[in-house]
Amino acid sequence: MEKPPLVSVIIPTLRESQNIPLVLGRLDAVLAGFEWEVVFVDDDSDDGTAEVLVNLTRTNRRVRFIRRIGRRGLSSACLEGMATSAADFFAVMDADLQHDERILPVMIRALADDPNLELAIGTRYAAEGGVGNWSGSRKVISRLGTAVEKLFLRTELTDPLSGYFLMRRGLFEEAVRRMTGKGFKILLDLVLTVGRPLRTREFPYEFRVRQHGESKLDVVVALEYLYLLIDKSVGKFIPVRFILYVLAGMTGLALHLSVLWLLFRVGALPFVLAQALSTLSAMTSNFLVNNAVTFRPVRLKGLGFLAGLAVYVGICSVGAVVNIGISSYLYEARIPWWLAGVTGALIGAVWNYAVSTHIVWTWLPQGLGGKLRRGREA
Repeated sequence: MEKPPLVSVIIPTLRESQNIPLVLGRLDAVLAGFEWEVVFVDDDSDDGTAEVLVNLTRTNRRVRFIRRIGRRGLSSACLEGMATSAADFFAVMDADLQHDERILPVMIRALADDPNLELAIGTRYAAEGGVGNWSGSRKVISRLGTAVEKLFLRTELTDPLSGYFLMRRGLFEEAVRRMTGKGFKILLDLVLTVGRPLRTREFPYEFRVRQHGESKLDVVVALEYLYLLIDKSVGKFIPVRFILYVLAGMTGLALHLSVLWLLFRVGALPFVLAQALSTLSAMTSNFLVNNAVTFRPVRLKGLGFLAGLAVYVGICSVGAVVNIGISSYLYEARIPWWLAGVTGALIGAVWNYAVSTHIVWTWLPQGLGGKLRRGREA
């Protein structure tokens, strides 16, 4: 039997067919003299990535390949890759060649020479490290995110948003069952989950320009980042999904009041009619936001989206009947129009959350035998 590798390099991929041979060639060059393997975890790319990886696994003994169907996400992909490996060390890096592979041997030697060192991190924000040709706005966003994270961390890091690091197997085993596995920021998830000061060392590098393909960073990454911070800060006491549902309700409430003001104060419609129309607009808004954010892992698409919207409106209409009745009563009792509207809207909130959570995004897709398409993580 072959000896298990010292280090397993975990590389999540999504449409990286052109970059994979390049990053493998660079790893071959810098890791000569080490026992190592690389585990590519691909989220069912549609650009021929699977074919490239299948061919590589047939010709290169160091290459392993996991193809995930129906689920996506960088963090969860990395965790699955680590779970399949017998290596002592796990390295995480991207396939887009932006991480400087030349510091990887240095990080490996650091962990091998110091048994007390738990985590080696590639940093863009220390010494000669840098972010290359990033735009000014991206630099500001990254710095802001780093500053926010430091409020939650018990381990001092210059670059907690780094996606390039090396860790011991023991640290993985300590944290894996409590990690969220959500989004792109697996290092942040790891450090927050462990919840104790870690023995770390940082290695500066210059963040390089992507060679091929397109960046996966978008607004979804920001939402998943927010989800992770909320979960690790108050998730033990209040479910993150409930918090997101309340935040979505607040946007609906703002829309509710805006429409009510336009129809009643500006358009001079009767209050009952204005309240009914503003309630309908808020229900539609709440469904759209909750489907896109709160219930993103199981969001409804296609026919499922239309059916879900109809059922959601039906459920919320029950609360809306009470909403309109009570708000109208309060208004006629000379309660200010905005307070009457807010009171009516809040009364239906508990009903809407409790019922719609279990019917619209749980029972509805299952109850129709899978005919409705359920969205997966983007």
